[in-house]
Amino acid sequence: MAARLHGHASELPSLPLRLSASRSRLLGAANRPPSAFRLRPKSCRRARVMAAAASATTEEGLKKGIAEFYDQSSGLWEDIWGDHMHHGFYDPGVTASIDDHRAAQIRMIEEALRFAGVSDDPTKKPKKVVDVGCGIGGSSRYLAKKFEAQCQGITLSPVQAQRANNLAVVEGLADRVTFQVADALEQPFSDGQFDLVWSMESGEHMPDKRKFVGELARVAAPGATIIIVTWCHRNLLPSEDTLLPEELNLLNKICDAYYLPSWCSAADYIEIAQSLSLENIKTADWSENVAPFWPAVIRSALTWRGFTSLLQSGWKTIKGALAMPLMIEGYNKKLIKFAIITCHVELLFIHVVRVESKVQHECGQRRHHLLALVATASGFYEHIYRFPLFWVAGFILQHMLMVRCPLRLIKMRTSIKRRSKVILMEQI
Repeated sequence: MAARLHGHASELPSLPLRLSASRSRLLGAANRPPSAFRLRPKSCRRARVMAAAASATTEEGLKKGIAEFYDQSSGLWEDIWGDHMHHGFYDPGVTASIDDHRAAQIRMIEEALRFAGVSDDPTKKPKKVVDVGCGIGGSSRYLAKKFEAQCQGITLSPVQAQRANNLAVVEGLADRVTFQVADALEQPFSDGQFDLVWSMESGEHMPDKRKFVGELARVAAPGATIIIVTWCHRNLLPSEDTLLPEELNLLNKICDAYYLPSWCSAADYIEIAQSLSLENIKTADWSENVAPFWPAVIRSALTWRGFTSLLQSGWKTIKGALAMPLMIEGYNKKLIKFAIITCHVELLFIHVVRVESKVQHECGQRRHHLLALVATASGFYEHIYRFPLFWVAGFILQHMLMVRCPLRLIKMRTSIKRRSKVILMEQI
């Protein structure tokens, strides 16, 4: 998958892992010379195969757990809180009513758009939006209305996807907003399809954060905005290799309740975005702005309506409700951070020059005019936009330069060091 996303995975710098003490010891053992192991080569290969199979099984189990959790809990959430399945954004220190909380959820969307610099200008606003981890489609429908855009949402939950599509029909948006069951790590979209890539509180469920951000970047068009709003753990201090044992213990309890893999920090997201050559990378800690949210969720669960609905929702939802005080504890201890990360996909600047050269043919030596296309591109575009680049080349040569003749690619030279690409096309 990494090769499909980025061309050559080996060209991407590795993200430093944040490991527990036991995992660090295991990594140290893995780095010892082969003689330190008692396994024979065949046994080593068998062990690697078994480890890979176990990892795949664990990931599939996580996806299944996430889908079932939201299959069971989404109806309760919609009944109490409405169709926006995410935190609200508040002014620090406020005490809010349930109506204020619903308004705060809309404000969260608007604050995220403002922070990312998404324009309302009719000529600049996004026309195609993807909502990765869409829930029952609250954000998708809001964005589709706000920008008059086409929007597609994906979720692991069949119940959520069906409900989201039904609500789109009710709101008269079925021709512009659609939802489907799909994996955010293997999105069913073509490269460069969307002007706005939106992920509201789904990143915490992703077992491979690098692949997650890579997929967001893959489906984003040149110049597109990527918005990730997610739960993170605090940034590590320069002297730290991992979180404290008591912090890891608290996060593990939350992971068990909400079907979360290992956590990462906002700094880790920034490092991933930088490795993908994304631009205008920004982040902010909105933990204080979401502080009233979890106490309000607990209060709503303690009402008669909330309590009876909770009992009918199944054990997974009840287990999640019992873990809500752990989230408050994590925020109070400054361990859990509510982070926003935004960035832009690089625009492709293309310069066309005309050169002359002699080309050797089987029939002899003839003088030809060559058109050299020089495209400034990052290492990311060297792989992701290779074929679209050919199309752009032909378009420019035949339309902007008014060249009315077929073109044949005769040479391509790529320089990663100089971050440029030179394509020579022969006029025939």
